[in-house]
Amino acid sequence: MSMQQSYSDILTAIGEDLERPGLKDTPIRAAKAMAYLTSGYQKSLIEVTNDAVFPSDNREMVLVKNIEFYSLCEHHLLPFYGRVHIAYLPEGNVLGLSKFARITEMFARRLQIQENLTQQIAEAIVEVTGARGAAVVIDSAHMCMMMRGVGKQHSTTRTVCFLGEMKDNEQARREFLNAVPENY
Repeated sequence: MSMQQSYSDILTAIGEDLERPGLKDTPIRAAKAMAYLTSGYQKSLIEVTNDAVFPSDNREMVLVKNIEFYSLCEHHLLPFYGRVHIAYLPEGNVLGLSKFARITEMFARRLQIQENLTQQIAEAIVEVTGARGAAVVIDSAHMCMMMRGVGKQHSTTRTVCFLGEMKDNEQARREFLNAVPENY
């Protein structure tokens, strides 16, 4: 069964008329949108980093903040969205700055939970660069909490992942957290 047919079945199941002018092309549009929103499954870490790892003597923290993202909650298929802040401690290599956004996008464009997304990004940074450590903070709003269920419009969720020296070195951890904005 095609995704387009599945959307047709869903619309029919909720009592809609697929011949109604506003819905005539909705199944195909919805299928295309879902394919785009889950396009991260078709990408690999090697593909998105595209050889943008460069030798460097820098051993100080590199921090990229406020990378916006959109993802779909794997529990309800509703969006969650927010900002990602990524830091790492280089060990001979640095990563091209745009690749932080591409790595975030690759994992965010899969059905997700925020906790796993945070960890996946941190692990990918270490894997690609060989960094001594990495840290990721994600602040986001979840439509499953806002549109349904408890209906809390102003709630946000923060998740954190520290790996390697970023986990073990309290000073590096503090430096990172002090540089990351508190508010979504």
